[in-house]
Amino acid sequence: MASVSLHGVRKIYEDGGRVQVAVHGIDLDIADGEFLVLVGPSGCGKTTTLRMIAGLESVSAGELRIGERVVNDMPPKLRDVAMVFQNYALYPHMTAQENMAFALVLRKLPKSEIDARVRAAAAILGIEELLGRRPRQMSGGQRQRVALGRAIVRQPQVFLFDEPLSNLDAKLRVQMRREIARLHRQLSATMVYVTHDQVEAMTLGDRIVVMSAGEVQQVGTPLEVYDLPRNTFVAGFIGSPPMNLVAGSILQDGGMCFRANDGAFAVAVPERWHAALQRHEGAPVMFGIRPEHLRIADATDETGIAARLDLVEPMGSELYLSLRAGAHDLTARVSPRSLPPIGNSLTLTPDPEHFHFFDATSTLRLA
Repeated sequence: MASVSLHGVRKIYEDGGRVQVAVHGIDLDIADGEFLVLVGPSGCGKTTTLRMIAGLESVSAGELRIGERVVNDMPPKLRDVAMVFQNYALYPHMTAQENMAFALVLRKLPKSEIDARVRAAAAILGIEELLGRRPRQMSGGQRQRVALGRAIVRQPQVFLFDEPLSNLDAKLRVQMRREIARLHRQLSATMVYVTHDQVEAMTLGDRIVVMSAGEVQQVGTPLEVYDLPRNTFVAGFIGSPPMNLVAGSILQDGGMCFRANDGAFAVAVPERWHAALQRHEGAPVMFGIRPEHLRIADATDETGIAARLDLVEPMGSELYLSLRAGAHDLTARVSPRSLPPIGNSLTLTPDPEHFHFFDATSTLRLA
């Protein structure tokens, strides 16, 4: 296995004199044996970055290393990486065994070694009974296991995954996430995984890289990114439902408080935030609170956030509440309980231990 390093890596496309920068100067060090997830919305540059590592896209600027080798100009077949694609990319006329063995046959390895590698990979993935079947005789999950097996038999330095679970149904995605996580533990392999699904990112990655518009927004462990989002984009992208973000300002009104910009509500600022927010008094800021940190207050509580209940989504063990406080949409995640009818008001109390504040201009977290 090997580490992967990107230093100032850029991808620029030119089309009829127009220049489009798809990836802006990424600096990233992926440790040997690490599971790193690139996550972000469509068009953020995550797949382009993965394809540059694979050698399927050229590097416009910067340096890309796999292990000790600079691979900017190295063809894909010499990089010693294996890629698992979203659409499986299996040869329809070949059996699972033949698909898994194909790259090894091209490398002219001895037949005995090819057979041993294929059967070892099939045992790891539990697909021994599928080896004689063709893709059309397999389910989507089985095809994806064969695609994983094809990567495993190559024994690459780095595994690359390009949204491999997007074509599977919800139940199968959960099952395959477990398979991939188990595979990483078993192989201790370096893995780089691309997804737009934040649940996959949070559950699979040792670290996650949140990207937007071709730029890295934050790198950290899943809990670091969730608990301490670097900016409002990360705060609003990571989390399901996402963090509530409300525009307003910091005021002194019998103590430091945040007031929504339409005056719909105000909340007292905890003392631990005072030093960071003093210089932002009167300036526009964004207040953030995650849905699980809003609770329904007692009817006698007049200090919370008064909001109209617009929608209740029962999720089994919890309820998602969509509410409206003045001009602001809020989401709360609460345990099952009796609620007032839709359209009625209730009061929410935010947990002061889980407040977040961001500069409204730069969007950066106020530390």
